[in-house]
This record gives sequence, C-alpha cells and structure tokens, in this order.
Amino acid sequence: RSVNIVAFGNERDGFSEDNQQPSLIWSYLGRSALISQINSSLSASHVGNPVFTEYHACVFGNVRLVVHDCPVWSILDWCFFFFSFLDIFDSDWYTSCRLIGGADIIVIKYSVNDKTSFQELKDSYVPMVKKALNHCSVPVIISAIGARKNGVPCTCPLCTSDRRSCVTTSEGVQLAKELGATYLELHTLNDFYIQKYFGGVLEYFMIQSLNQKSSEKMKKRKKTQKCHRVQPPQLEQPEKMPILKGEASHYNADLHNLLCCCQCADVAFYPEDLSTVVEAHKIILCSVSHLFMLLFGVKSPCDTHDTSVAQLAQSLFAVQAGDPFPSSPRGVPPCVPPVRVVVKDSVFCSCLPDILHFIYSGAFQWERLEEDIRKKLKDPDKTEHVLEKVKCILKTPGKLNTVKDCKSHQIKRLYNTSLRLFFNTPVLADVIFKIQGATVPAHRAVLVARCEVMAAMFNGNYLEANSIQVPVYGVSKDTFLSFLEYLYTDSCCP
Repeated sequence: RSVNIVAFGNERDGFSEDNQQPSLIWSYLGRSALISQINSSLSASHVGNPVFTEYHACVFGNVRLVVHDCPVWSILDWCFFFFSFLDIFDSDWYTSCRLIGGADIIVIKYSVNDKTSFQELKDSYVPMVKKALNHCSVPVIISAIGARKNGVPCTCPLCTSDRRSCVTTSEGVQLAKELGATYLELHTLNDFYIQKYFGGVLEYFMIQSLNQKSSEKMKKRKKTQKCHRVQPPQLEQPEKMPILKGEASHYNADLHNLLCCCQCADVAFYPEDLSTVVEAHKIILCSVSHLFMLLFGVKSPCDTHDTSVAQLAQSLFAVQAGDPFPSSPRGVPPCVPPVRVVVKDSVFCSCLPDILHFIYSGAFQWERLEEDIRKKLKDPDKTEHVLEKVKCILKTPGKLNTVKDCKSHQIKRLYNTSLRLFFNTPVLADVIFKIQGATVPAHRAVLVARCEVMAAMFNGNYLEANSIQVPVYGVSKDTFLSFLEYLYTDSCCP
C-alpha cells in the first residue's frame, strides 16, 4: 500500500534575504511521529535547476509514502519549470496523469508575504490542476504560510509594483473555493502548526485515501472471484411494476345505447291506430320481465303460477303475425323479421319510450321514471295508472308488488341473472357460432351492444350480416365461451 502526494509552490518569501527557511514538506516529514525511513532525491528538468524533490518514507508503520515537492520559485526557475511542465501537459497526457492525476493528495503552498509568487501560482499552476481534477477526485490542501509583515500596500511613487504587499485571507479562501480545497493558514512552521494543524489534515486525507483503495481492492477481488464461477443468467427486472387499474363497467350504458341506435331490433310496438312505432329487443325485454317471456313465447302460461301476469299481458298487448310494415325497424336481417306488438292502452303507449329507457338503463332509476311520466301526462291519476302497469310488468311472481321490490329486485336481477339466463341457450337465439365442431347460440342484439367488432360485422357489408351460422377460427371453444359470458354478464370465470 502507498500514498502519493504532490506539492506545488514555495512557502519561503522570495524577496527575503533568508533563503534557509525550512520547507513545509520537509518540516512535516522530520517532525511527525508517524514518519520513518526518510529518503530524498532530486529530479531536474534541466541541468542545474532541480524541479522536484522526491521524498520516500514510511507512514502508519508499513505504508509507503511518496512525495514530489516543487519548492523552487525564483523567476528564472519558474520560467524553465513552467515551459517544461506545460510541454508535458500538451504533448504527453499520460505523463501528466502520472504527476498530478496519479496523486492521492495535492498540496499547494505559498508565502503570504509574496503576492507575485501567489499570482503566478494562481495564473499558471491552478488551471493545470483544475484540468487534472476534471478526470479524478483528489483532495487538495492550500497552505498559506507566514505572518503578514506589511498588510498595507506601499505608496512610494518610485515603486512600479507592490512586491511587499501581502496575500489576504480572502484571496486564499477564494482560491480554495475554486478548487474545492481545504484552506489552512500556518503563521510559522513550529511543532503546533506542522504536527497538529497541517499534519492532522494531511493524515486525515491519507487515511481516507487508504480506506478508498482498500474498498476498491476488495471490490476488485470479489469481482475476480465472481468471474471464476459460472454465473446464472440475469433477467432484467422492471424498476417498478405497473399499476393495473380496472376499467369502470359500461354494461348499462351499452344496453341503453342499443335502444337509442335500434340496431338488430326485433320488436316493434305500435298504438292501435298504427301511427307510430317504438323499436325494442326481445332478449332485453324478456331478461327483465316474465310478462314479456309469456308474450314472446319464451314461457307458456302453464310455467307461471301467477295468473295476473298472463292477464296483464293479454289486456295490455296484442302480438300480430305477418310481414313487417313498410316502416320496419332498421338493421334486422331478412331471416329474423320483427314481431309487431299492438299496445292496447293508449296512455301506457304514449309513455312507452320512457318505460323502455328505464328498462334498458338497468331498471333502477325509478324516481327518474316517475318524474318523466309525471311531466308528460300532467295528470296524477294517469301517472299512477301507468306506474302501476310498470310495477306489474316488472313484478316477480309470488312476491308483493311494491316500489321497493321494483327497485332492489330489478337491480339484483339485471346485474346477476337477467341476461345470464340466455347465455349459451337457443332460446330467442338468432345467430349460431360454429367453433371446433360445436355450435354456440347467441343473440345479435347483445353482441352488437357490447362489442364494436360484432356491431360492425352484423351491420356492415359482410356475409355474416345476413347469415344465421357464423364460423369462428383461431380460438378454442372454451375461450370463446368466456368471451361471450363477459358480453352477457359483464363478468367471467375462465
């Protein structure tokens, strides 16, 4: 294990007569109790002008410490060094990485009483250090050394430049901010500042560097060990499972739209004078009322124990056989002619469109039906008369005929058992699907209401529009039955 430190700058006052001032790096290596076995050598960029002083020592017992220190900062030496070092950066990037980019810690030092040297350091060295730090993360320590001798600039008119002016604390702090460095001020190179102040920060970064290297070495070792083992295939997992939101049911809306568009209508209600026509669908009417089951032959009078239902059907409606009128309902294939039903009660017939909207909407908007009939008739007796007829039509055999029964029972029945009674049965079926050698009966009105594809098929210029038997390919019978079950009941259990 090793720690590499690169130090730049001159902590000596370049204009002082005392050139024997101790250096920061040498003072630390000589005084720190952690350092042992110090060796030094010079590295020259040209003859007679040493650039780097290279120190080798041991720290923390067995950790090798390598320090490259550049303490020479005379104007002549700086020119030789700068052009030599600049040539390194421009011509050989790998060499520059070895000098700065390969350093674990960078130390920049200057004398607070030599502003010219500080400015040269700031203008020339700092940009190169910034360039190296763009490719790696290295801690930087900026050490301002010495006690300021002259804090006020010289005002002598003969001085062309203020060489004795001091480097202020704010200038050093600003430089540290530019490099993201730690700023230290050492008033003198004594034991306190060297060992506890500068040495404490330097040794902290040494420990951080060693810990990082140990962590990277451990990761590399684990990665190498994993490479030798046969790894199972890794499947990419989604960052976050999608949230599945159930679509709101539009079952009632589909059936109500069927009444509005009158596709596949197979029932035509007329008044006794045959002046108007109201279209409907037997499958929907029979699913909500036993009276319509009797009227359209789904059930016989023998199948019901409530004679009042049969009597109401005979007194209220009359089914007529024969060909349809010229104004026959739209969308009916020739093979399924509509059934003409004459409504004997004229008042009831005038409210029939509202009653059908009530039935097709799920037969649970009773208050709205009452309001619509009351506004249309404007007669309380006639309104009550029509509502009583509706109650009788929706009455469940064997139960009391109450408004509560009309509401709660019809809700339960339409959602759970109404169209389910006609699922996969030939009763009132007007289309037969042939699939995997089997036949599946169905009702065009339900298919058209609940499925846009079926609506296009049975009402467009397709062969299926006028066919009773429709072949189905590419799907199993069980899957197709699950699909039909959903269309009829708005639910399925595959």
